[in-house]
Amino acid sequence: MAHDHLIELLDLDAEVLHDYFRDVIGWVGREAVGQPHVVDLGAGSGTASLALARELPGVTVTAVDLSPEMLAHLRSRADAAGLGDRIRTVQADLDRPWPDLGPAGVIWAAASLHHLADPATALASAFGALQPDGLLVVAEVDAFPRFLTGTPGEQVERRVHDEAAKRRHEAGLHMHENWGERMTQAGFRSVTERRFDIDLRPPLPAAAVPYAQVSLGRMRHGLADRLSPADLAALDAAVAELPGRDDLGVRTERTVWLARR
Repeated sequence: MAHDHLIELLDLDAEVLHDYFRDVIGWVGREAVGQPHVVDLGAGSGTASLALARELPGVTVTAVDLSPEMLAHLRSRADAAGLGDRIRTVQADLDRPWPDLGPAGVIWAAASLHHLADPATALASAFGALQPDGLLVVAEVDAFPRFLTGTPGEQVERRVHDEAAKRRHEAGLHMHENWGERMTQAGFRSVTERRFDIDLRPPLPAAAVPYAQVSLGRMRHGLADRLSPADLAALDAAVAELPGRDDLGVRTERTVWLARR
């Protein structure tokens, strides 16, 4: 069930933040002319793999993930989109020695490096897997999406996010790393950093309400033992009111680094 909810969240994220994804992939496409093979590290539900294959004609994508459930979902999406012949899937633990992924022209790592036990080793592996002049693209979430405006919803949402950040820190996740500096240390050159401040206002796409429901619902589930009864009740009330609200926003921050081998 947890995987089902995460798959749904990742798919909704890509649908609601469509312009951000298109902007980033367009940037990568301009920088990666003539690179026919893209490796998607921590491919998850396959949103990036499909978008890369769709937006960059002629490329093939190798989607790598630890979860067989994610890869099965990705495979079914690729087949349904008519992209099955250009996307292959590889199950692998990126904290262990990597399998042979073939000569890579682009390695794409979106919201995946912060999960790894040893990002430095992963960056060294990426350097070794890339062809000369190949690209490494690292995209990370600086601020997770916030949706509510006005009190009391906005206040409880802020407290929930603060508690979630503490939980991620305690779990040892590599959030808010200077990935550009780490890429340079791993031998990459020409590091470019772009920050995306996303602030979507009404009217929002129809997917915004389920996106908020799944996002807040996952946070509530993960923090049930850490939030006060009053905050849990306030969060439940805010989620229950989502379908009838016309003042939702989507505010999030992403940073993307692009570097060459």
